[in-house]
Amino acid sequence: MGPGSLVQVALPQLSFLTQIAAGALAGLAAAVAMILPMSRQPEGFTPAYIAASVLRRTEPDDVRFVDANVTHYTVGVLAGALYATVLALSSALFPTVVRMEGIGLVPHLVSVILVVLFIYGFFAHIVLPRAGGRIYEEQATAVRGQWLRSSLVFGAVLVVVGPGLVSLAV
Repeated sequence: MGPGSLVQVALPQLSFLTQIAAGALAGLAAAVAMILPMSRQPEGFTPAYIAASVLRRTEPDDVRFVDANVTHYTVGVLAGALYATVLALSSALFPTVVRMEGIGLVPHLVSVILVVLFIYGFFAHIVLPRAGGRIYEEQATAVRGQWLRSSLVFGAVLVVVGPGLVSLAV
């Protein structure tokens, strides 16, 4: 193995991991931005409590505010990492016609749309039914609407913040 070979092999992987970290940071920023619209909706933080209750295997009423927030921000970070992963894959699939902050516009938009659809679908149709009980029976439509609006806010922030952060890692 010649000098510099290990570095040449490791750099692409480090670049990808840096992009994932940048995507996670973009997801955290989007989760923080979601707080204002979530607090103004009638269901408030109910979705975060439901998600935390499913993870803790308890009732949403028994979940502490801190646990709901930790769940909310952790999911934001993971969704941001998912965005960066989908962006890397879609960048290989779609031609780069227009660039935005150093990344392809089409792969970026496809990635945001797929992540928003995944977030909404996962929480509204997998997590919420697992919560069951009174919330599922009485408030499923309202909570799904809350998750839809929150997912759209997450996506809107990711559209703006994602390219800037991920392009720093490229």
